[in-house]
This record gives sequence, C-alpha cells and structure tokens, in this order.
Amino acid sequence: MKFLKMGAVAATCGLTILTAGLASAQQQRNCGPRDLVVARLAEGYGETRQSMGLGANNAVIEVFASDESGTWTITVTTPNGMTCLVASGQAFEALAEALPAQGNDA
Repeated sequence: MKFLKMGAVAATCGLTILTAGLASAQQQRNCGPRDLVVARLAEGYGETRQSMGLGANNAVIEVFASDESGTWTITVTTPNGMTCLVASGQAFEALAEALPAQGNDA
C-alpha cells in the first residue's frame, strides 16, 4: 500500500512537470491570437489557408502556403483561440493525387 502511494505521488509529480514543460514550450514558440497570426502569414509571406483538420483535444490544424513564393506554415489553434506555429518551410507544392484502389497497399 505504501509503495502504491509513492507511485501515485511520483506519477503526479511527473505529470505536473510535463504540464509545466508544455506550457513553457508554448510560450517559447511563436503563438498569438489566431486573427493576428493569419494576418501576419498573409501580409508577410503571402500565405493563405490550403487545408485544415481537427486534431487532438479539438485543436484545429491548418496548412498555409503561398503559390508565389513556395513558403508554407503549419499552425495549431487551441479552443481558446491561441494559434501556434508548428513548422514552416519552402518549396510548397499542391498535390491532387487519387487514392489507391481498395485492397491495394500502394
């Protein structure tokens, strides 16, 4: 029983440290209100939203890109409206590939 309590305390401490680390990581990343981030991507890089999807914990994942410059950015927006830049790069290319036929692992 004593060993079980110690394990629970250790798990709680680990979760607290992990949560604090995630909050710190969000502060270090480029985050801000969604409307400001989207405006900055449009004005500074000519990027517009190319695709979006729903991620874990109702986070909205979006890909912004510019056909002119080839730059791209992936963002995550939390339910509270805070948007963080996750990745960015060059040489964006839109693809319209057909899905493989069912039963084909290609």
